[in-house]
Amino acid sequence: MLLIILVIIVLLVLYVVFSYNKLVSMVNRAKEAWADIDVQLKRRYDLIPNLVNTVKGYATHESQAFENVTKARAAAMGAGSLAEKGQAEASLAGALKSVFAVAEAYPELKANQNFLDLQNQLTDTEDKIQAARRFYNGNVRDLNTAIQSFPGNVIANSFHFAVMEFFQLDAADAAAKNPVEVKF
Repeated sequence: MLLIILVIIVLLVLYVVFSYNKLVSMVNRAKEAWADIDVQLKRRYDLIPNLVNTVKGYATHESQAFENVTKARAAAMGAGSLAEKGQAEASLAGALKSVFAVAEAYPELKANQNFLDLQNQLTDTEDKIQAARRFYNGNVRDLNTAIQSFPGNVIANSFHFAVMEFFQLDAADAAAKNPVEVKF
């Protein structure tokens, strides 16, 4: 009888240890996925000044569009919470669309090799951001499910694991839900 109780206690301890380690692993995967998004966002932030300068060389009187992109980029880089980041990224996507709309009026700009290279890099970066966002949100979904499901929620609450936020674009900006159009 004592052996059975001892086996049950050992199994319970092992369950807690394995569950705790699984939750730690899931949190770390979600953080790693966010780091992937952060890398791609930084890459986009680095491309934007070059893009603006290239377009500005051809369309100097379109200063409002350039100012909007610069302000949106600064807001996105300075956003704190995930909700703020999502809203700022939606605004940046909209501002970038206006720069590309300006560029359509200048055929010589569309033929500029530097502009075409920046356009291709930005398209690639936008695709990578979307893929990284899906990967992050998938990891967050799995973590949140594990934290909120029984009996994992007992262990998660005991060790103070918290649900994480999804990275979503601002729902109020429907235009930002579409990827930035960079093809001519």
